[in-house]
Amino acid sequence: MSKEEELAREAILARLQGEEGTVGEVIERTRSGVGVSTVSAARALHSLMQEGRLSITDPSPPSSTAQYLLSPYSLWFWGLMVSVALTVVSVYLLPPSPPFVYARYVFGALFVLFVPGYSLIEALYPKRGDLDGLERLALSIGLSLALVPLVGLVLNYTPWGIRLDPIVVSLVGVTLVLSLVSSVRKAGYMKLLGQSSRAGG
Repeated sequence: MSKEEELAREAILARLQGEEGTVGEVIERTRSGVGVSTVSAARALHSLMQEGRLSITDPSPPSSTAQYLLSPYSLWFWGLMVSVALTVVSVYLLPPSPPFVYARYVFGALFVLFVPGYSLIEALYPKRGDLDGLERLALSIGLSLALVPLVGLVLNYTPWGIRLDPIVVSLVGVTLVLSLVSSVRKAGYMKLLGQSSRAGG
């Protein structure tokens, strides 16, 4: 850590005793008050947050699932939906010849090996701090490798059998249901955070 960041950390801790402010306000006050760069002030603020010495909360978090799905917090959800849509397009609309077949391989592998497990992990661990990025990635792949054969096993005992269309429809349905459950849980968690911060303030 540079000398400038150390100076910025001390200034942030001294100024935030009993005070509140937006991230931009804290960075600007630190930058202008101590004479450090914006980058150093932001890094100091981030390191203090990582150490748990201060917390950053949204003053008006989404209060319903619909608000959550329309907020920037749900970018993961829309990213999953886009990857599912691209998979369906690559399977059904693109011709099965090079170079289009490679898009089918990439999106199909992502769809089978990552997406269902990731949507389940988001439902099981709605708080961002529960797992780090590498743990989420590893568990997503592992749970996808467990979920997809279970879907195939269930399809084996249905009249549709294990064919392309039933598999695609089933995996899309499982991913969509798990993603919506995740969104409901995350929205509920954010609503609780908003209520507790208002009660504490």
